Amino acid sequence: MAPSRTDLVALIDDPVPFLESDDPVLRRMAVTALAPDSVRHHRSVLDALARDDEPEIRASVAEKLAFGGSEAMDTLEGLRSDAEAMVREAVATAYGEVGNSDALDWLIETAATDPDRGVREAAVAALGAIGDDAAVESLLAFIAEGPPQVRRRAIAAITVFDDPRIESAITRAAFDRNPSVREAAEMVVGRQLGGG
Repeated sequence: MAPSRTDLVALIDDPVPFLESDDPVLRRMAVTALAPDSVRHHRSVLDALARDDEPEIRASVAEKLAFGGSEAMDTLEGLRSDAEAMVREAVATAYGEVGNSDALDWLIETAATDPDRGVREAAVAALGAIGDDAAVESLLAFIAEGPPQVRRRAIAAITVFDDPRIESAITRAAFDRNPSVREAAEMVVGRQLGGG
């Protein structure tokens, strides 16, 4: 059953009371609507919701924990091995938003081995967002031999780094057998040639 108009109006006004609603749709919407600057104040409820039966709610919590500061990282770490791909993808995205270099090993491993394509792509994007030079070797390897989606995403992610090997890796990728990988490489080369 869909939430009532009254509930929706009240949730928009103040999502906090709905974090513990019996209705999973309202719980998820409340997590999503929670103001980033109030995440730390409601950490205990979010920690409980990180164990919710509904994967959509756990994924929403993972995304929101990006605003929870360093103390939220334990909860985020607990979601890394979630059975649902949407949750692991949200965790990877949150790490990228936080810029947490402590998560590099997990992101590299996830980008290489997660069975879900979206999770692998999110992990690669997070490596670029974090911008830690320790990720360069892995990103170069992903460009050379990852699945097509990972190769394409790694091309975009590696452009934030300054390493002499990057230009040749992207040039080689411009001749990749996969058209989407070639297109990603050509776009980077075009931006470099155009100066922008």
